[in-house]
Amino acid sequence: MSTTASYQVSGMTCAHCVQAVTEELGRLNAVTSVDIDLVPGGNSRVRIASSRPLPLEQVRHAVDEAGYSLTDSPA
Repeated sequence: MSTTASYQVSGMTCAHCVQAVTEELGRLNAVTSVDIDLVPGGNSRVRIASSRPLPLEQVRHAVDEAGYSLTDSPA
């Protein structure tokens, strides 16, 4: 079963930011793709496709590791 979830990430400003978040999320078990709509200086939308639902704290930790923050705003 495949699932897709969307999140809002703050602090991203450039393509390097997108690459860092994509790499960290891509390391999570079950992730099949990451797609980011960059909004420099605002909340960027991050869509994650995975073979199973991912725990929110696992996603939050990966985004934190990349140096950014998962917001509590709905995507």
